[in-house]
Amino acid sequence: MSRRAAPAPPPPGGVLWSEVGDIRVLLTLPAALTMQVAHPAVGAGVDAYSVFRTDPWGRGERSLRSMQLWVYGGEAAAEEGRRLRALHRTIRGTDTRGRRYHALEPATFSWVHATGFPVFLHGRKYLGRPYTDAQERQLYAEWLQVGRILGIADRDMPQTIEEFWPYYRKMLADEIEATPLVRELTAPAGPVPPPDRGPRALRLLLRVAWPVLLPPLARFRHFVTVGLMPPEARQAIGLEWTDSQERALRRLGRCVRAVVPALPERVRYLPSARAARADHRAAAARGLTRRPGGPDPSA
Repeated sequence: MSRRAAPAPPPPGGVLWSEVGDIRVLLTLPAALTMQVAHPAVGAGVDAYSVFRTDPWGRGERSLRSMQLWVYGGEAAAEEGRRLRALHRTIRGTDTRGRRYHALEPATFSWVHATGFPVFLHGRKYLGRPYTDAQERQLYAEWLQVGRILGIADRDMPQTIEEFWPYYRKMLADEIEATPLVRELTAPAGPVPPPDRGPRALRLLLRVAWPVLLPPLARFRHFVTVGLMPPEARQAIGLEWTDSQERALRRLGRCVRAVVPALPERVRYLPSARAARADHRAAAARGLTRRPGGPDPSA
């Protein structure tokens, strides 16, 4: 993909512009990641090549920074797409079904990208106002644009929502399973080291308090991972979800919907999003650009 032909990121004022930098995205990412590694090839690749066990906080920070670039990075969005493809070029092996895989095979790479769309839709039912039909279609069009940034050819992505759902159901029926990595990521407890980022005093405090903090944090991670996963994916993987958990998730959702939209921008949005939104407002004030019309879908 040449630099001249590099696709542009989704537009300012679009659905992803409001969603990807909102702190609520932190609650939905674990569900998307778990759906990704439920693919035998993706699970095998992450298991063999990722440092998520030895450096989970750094790995999570890098993944989040990469996702922010896809939407808020401007010209750097396509560069990040090229970087990711180069990073995955050497990832190959044998998946959990004994099949040879390569990380950049279209069917594999496209599934990793595809998981974001149903997770966004499902998460909105709890964490925000459900999308209108127009917003849902805009979201899908923008998610296709992100796929192009990542180097996924149009022929390897369903080009409409109507084409997406049969593809999605077929993947759940034929490919998705409870891989060893899924079982590890959805365990209500696990050996996660304390965060190693931030001021030294805070890191020392967390190290001391970690034996007490980790169990409830691990249970919460399990709760949002399974709960914010679309029910059909949850069923395909074989994850349990009770009526009492559903009621608890709805209570959490009501709290999040009430609190987050009322937060000031410096708290509500992640740093990359805040900077991009400020730059866009400044450019608009100088008459250099114009925010697309329509209501903000992020409330």
